[in-house]
Amino acid sequence: MNMLDKMIGAVAPGWAERRAAARAEAARHEAVKNVLSGYGKGYGRHGASQTKKSMVMWQTPVGDADADIHQNLTELRARARDLHMGSDIVAAAHKGLRTNIVGTGLRLKPAFDSEFLKLSKSQEKKLRDSIYREWSMWAETTKCDAAGLNDFYELQSLAFLSTLMSGDVFGLLPMLPRKHSVYDLRINLIEADRCDTPPNVALENPDRVQSGVEVDGDGMVIAYHFSNQHPGSDKVSVSPNDWVRVEKYGALTGRLNVIHLFEAERPGQRRGIPVIAPIIESLKQLNQYTEAELMAAVISAMYTVFVKSPAEEDDGMYGMEEPETENQYQEPIPGTGGDNIKMGRGAIVYLDPGEDVEFANPTRPNPDYVAFVNALLRQIAAALELPFEILTKQFTSSYSASRGALLEAWKMYRMRRSWLAKSFCQPIYEEWFVEAVTKGRIDAPGIFDDPAIFHAYTRAEWHGPSQGLLDPTKEVDAAVTRIAYNFSTAERETAELTGGSWEQNIEQRAYEKARLADLGLDSAGAQNVSPKDEMDPDEVNPAEEGGEEQNAKENQN
Repeated sequence: MNMLDKMIGAVAPGWAERRAAARAEAARHEAVKNVLSGYGKGYGRHGASQTKKSMVMWQTPVGDADADIHQNLTELRARARDLHMGSDIVAAAHKGLRTNIVGTGLRLKPAFDSEFLKLSKSQEKKLRDSIYREWSMWAETTKCDAAGLNDFYELQSLAFLSTLMSGDVFGLLPMLPRKHSVYDLRINLIEADRCDTPPNVALENPDRVQSGVEVDGDGMVIAYHFSNQHPGSDKVSVSPNDWVRVEKYGALTGRLNVIHLFEAERPGQRRGIPVIAPIIESLKQLNQYTEAELMAAVISAMYTVFVKSPAEEDDGMYGMEEPETENQYQEPIPGTGGDNIKMGRGAIVYLDPGEDVEFANPTRPNPDYVAFVNALLRQIAAALELPFEILTKQFTSSYSASRGALLEAWKMYRMRRSWLAKSFCQPIYEEWFVEAVTKGRIDAPGIFDDPAIFHAYTRAEWHGPSQGLLDPTKEVDAAVTRIAYNFSTAERETAELTGGSWEQNIEQRAYEKARLADLGLDSAGAQNVSPKDEMDPDEVNPAEEGGEEQNAKENQN
């Protein structure tokens, strides 16, 4: 309040109050004007507008990864799994991704740095053969699985599918010695629900532990908290959960204890979300719409006759029996006591006098059903980074369009395949390599002396099944051209086209050519020498024998 207002207040208090109120109103109008002018600039006129009718009711609170993701994970997982079990399109999407990205499993190809390790050609071959031999003995049997059910390649498939459904999956790497097993390393896959924050930890340290993932002061993940049983198990009501804190890296050895397989979308995100999370609502409504259309089509296919009798209550006095109201061929609807009437295939139902049945005409099949569903599936496919043709397995377009769809899909397949190899396969391979060296199964001098040497020994490539060939001749010719002009390598092209190993192929081909030569055959399988040269001198050729007889007859004639 300035000096003038004080003087006016002393002489005319009412006037002073009106001046103050007017000043406050002017300040409010100025503030509103400033706010509106701010909303009318830049994004305030578009996506951030608070005044447009189409946007004014769109009020979205701002939350961090914990508020937006972690607090909703339980519901997201339950709904995603329910759709996987009950929706054909979701099951097709999940399993299609699993089949194309993982397939029969990502296969190991050792890529150790021979130059850095100063290995001779003979040493390089010996090391490679040793790795292949020892790795297959562990990875291609169920001995690598803590549960003893799957081999390493089946575990890849299970881990990837679980990540799609639940958002993430955990792999523990315990050392469990067992009979008749050379290696002690095991892979123990744990479903996402079992990693959660224990009740006491949630009260003591809520900032450091979120959704079962513990970080240090710098935000680095240092441990995970697991329950001994699934929260949805029936055993939970009988025995309470026991919680175990597992450090991500061993305190003494620094070896990896826990693999956390998930794809992050935001900084600070510690848990993954199901791949269908953004489209759960659309998928559920599509599923309900499909069920409604199916039921309407079934009802329209029913042929049921309803017979209404005009008989009165006293008709029985004149020898007319009351019509039977129960249809012996119709089963009662469960839970209704048998009083309800349901339609059947070629059924006849008698009704009591005065009763009537009316049905709305379902007009099925709906002529717009296919077009509407396909339009919705295109949006769902786009959200999953899949072409419509791949999602629905409908290749009805031209060769160019189908090839374009496959190439677009394989961009995503390769990205996820690389992610799976780096996040799951490679860490496990490195832990196995350490055990193989410490047990003397693989000779790798100096591997523990320097991290660079360790990295040089454990470098590897992981190749999965090929994408298939729409036109084998064209695509093989293109691969040969890329190799000829050094745009690619024979090893890479072999993996892309067939999923095999170029090194193993040439060794096998060398054996096959040597074997063909031993048998006197050329590369096409034909004999290099004529059959006449190989015949026994005392043996008579039937063809020649027949020819001599024919010549003798002709001479006689």
